[in-house]
Amino acid sequence: MFSPAEIEVVSQAVEIAEDVTANHFKISTARWKHVRYDIRTLAELSPHEITDYAFAQITRYSGKTELSGQRHYDYFKICLQDQNIKAAVERDERVRLLPLGIYVVTHELVHIVRFCKFLQRFDAEPLERQREEMRVHEITQRVLGSLKLPHLGYVLEVYGDYQFMEKLKDHSLAAST
Repeated sequence: MFSPAEIEVVSQAVEIAEDVTANHFKISTARWKHVRYDIRTLAELSPHEITDYAFAQITRYSGKTELSGQRHYDYFKICLQDQNIKAAVERDERVRLLPLGIYVVTHELVHIVRFCKFLQRFDAEPLERQREEMRVHEITQRVLGSLKLPHLGYVLEVYGDYQFMEKLKDHSLAAST
C-alpha cells in the first residue's frame, strides 16, 4: 500500500489530473462537481476492486437520489492499484510517482468523461472496449503532451506504446465491469 508520504504525492497527482482533464474537455468547475466519481487507493478497495494487471481500474455503481423522485445515476470509482504503481516506480528509477500518478489518473478520468458524455458505454463488448482503450490512450497522451513537469515526458515515452499498456490490462478487462 502507499505510505502516508506517497498518498500526499498521489493527492497532488489527482489534483493535476483533474485540472488538465477538465481543461481539455472544457468542463467548468461547477459542471465538474456534478461528475460522480471517487478515487480510492488499495487500502480502501474491496477484494473485487483489486487487480494485479493494471495501474487502475474503474468500477461502476448505481445510485438513486430521493430528492429527484428516485432518479437513478451512475457513480464511478477509480480503483488505484498501489502495488502495481509502486512496482513500476521501483522497476525503473526514472519513473517517478507524481508523473506516473498523473498519467494513470488522467487516463481513468478521460474514460469517465467519455462515459458521462455518452461517447462510450461502460458495458461495451470486448472488441469495442479495446478500441476505446486505444482512443483513451491517445487522448491521454494529447492531454498530457504539453504539460511541463519533470519526468512526465519520460512516463509518456515509456507508456506511449498502446500495445505495451494493453499487456498490463489484458487480464483486467473482465474485472473492470
